[in-house]
Amino acid sequence: MADIVPAHVLEPASKSSVGRRDSIHPLADGGAERRSDAPRTRLRRTRRVAFMGVIIVLISTLGLVRVLLWWSPGTSEPFLDATGHRIPGSISQKLSVPINGVEQGMVIRGKDASNPILLWVHGGPGMPDYPLTQQYPPGVEDLFTVVWWDQRGAALSYHSDIPPETMTIEQLIDDTLAVTDYLRRRFHQDRIYILGHSWGSFIALQAAARSPERYKAYLGMAQVVHQLESEKIAYDYMLAAYRERGDTEMVRKLEAAPVTMTGGTPDAYLKVRDAAMHKLGVGTTHEMESVITGIFLESWRFRGYTLQEKVNLWRGRAFSQSFGLWDQLIRVDLRTTVPALQIPVYFLAGKFDYTAATSLARNYFQQIQAPRKGYYEFDNSAHSPLLEEPQEGRRILEQDVLAGTTALADLR
Repeated sequence: MADIVPAHVLEPASKSSVGRRDSIHPLADGGAERRSDAPRTRLRRTRRVAFMGVIIVLISTLGLVRVLLWWSPGTSEPFLDATGHRIPGSISQKLSVPINGVEQGMVIRGKDASNPILLWVHGGPGMPDYPLTQQYPPGVEDLFTVVWWDQRGAALSYHSDIPPETMTIEQLIDDTLAVTDYLRRRFHQDRIYILGHSWGSFIALQAAARSPERYKAYLGMAQVVHQLESEKIAYDYMLAAYRERGDTEMVRKLEAAPVTMTGGTPDAYLKVRDAAMHKLGVGTTHEMESVITGIFLESWRFRGYTLQEKVNLWRGRAFSQSFGLWDQLIRVDLRTTVPALQIPVYFLAGKFDYTAATSLARNYFQQIQAPRKGYYEFDNSAHSPLLEEPQEGRRILEQDVLAGTTALADLR
C-alpha cells in the first residue's frame, strides 16, 4: 500500500521562502556538510598513513637493531678440537691495555700461546684489519700467536677524549714499541715478529728500524714507500684504464683532480679514489668491487666486535683521519729515511696493488740493506695478499719466515 503524502508538501514554495537556508532540501544540506568535512577527513587519513609509516619504520629499525645485536656478540671464539673442547694451551682473548696513557684494545689469537708472537700493525689510518678476517681468514694461528692491535684512536682503541696532540706519527711509533714490550713481557719472548700492512707498514718499519733488538723479523705487506709517488702512479694508471674502457664519467672526475708531485692529492681526487680503484680491482682486494659492500656493510656483520665497538670503528676512522696524518705520510720517502734494517726483511706484495704501488715496493726492496731479505709477489692479489691468498701466504710464513730463509722468494 502506497504512503499518503500530505497535501501541503506538494504545494509549491512561496516566493518569500525561495533561497532561504531552511528551505534547502535536507539531502542537499547534508552534501554541503560533507563537503565542509572533506579537508578534515583527508587530514585524518594523512595522519593515519603517516602514523602507520612511523610504526613501520620503528618496527624495521627495531628489527635491524636486533639483527645487528645478533651479529655483534663481540667475543673471540675459542679454538676447539674435534670433540668440541677448547684446545689446551690455546688463546683467544679480547682485552684492553694501558699504552702510553691511553687504553688500547687488541685481540690475541693462537692455537698454542707458546708459539712466536706476530704483532699485526693495521692499515688506515684508523682502519683495523681484524674485521676483514671474517671474510678473509689468514689461517696462521697454528704458526703464530697473532696480535690484532687496534691503534690509538681506532675501533677498540677509540675514545672521544684522546688528547688531539697525541695523534701523531711519532706517537703511533712509540705506541707500537710499547705494545711490543707488553707482549714480550707477557709471553716471555725476548723478540717477536712484526707485520705492517699499508699505513701500518709505514709505522711498523720505522719502529723496527729504531729498535731492532725487539724483533726477530719485519714483514711488510703492501709496503708503503713514498705514498705521493704511489698516488701519482695509481692516478696515471687509472686515468689510462678508464679512457680505454670508455668510462667518460670517471675520466672526467679524474681529469678534474690531477695528482702531481708538487700539488699533492686534491680533495676531489681522494673522494673518487677508492671507488675508482675498486672498480678496477686494484684496491683492498683484487675481487672487491666496492668499499661500501666489501668493507662498510661487511663490518656490521663482523661478529668479533660488539655493536658499540662497530660504531666506534667508524667513529675512530673519521677521528684518526682528522689530524693530517695523510698529509704527513705522503711526503715521507722511506728509501731515504730508512735505507737499512738490522733484522731480516720480508716484503709481501700483490700484483694488482695500486693502493700502495707494487712497483715502488719492489724498487725499495732492491735498495734496502738487511742481513736477509725476501720479496714475494702474489699473482692473484691486490692490497691484502695474506688475506687474499692465505694458502700461499701460510706457505711463505712457515717455510721461509719461521725457518729463517728466503728459498721461496721471487727476489732476494
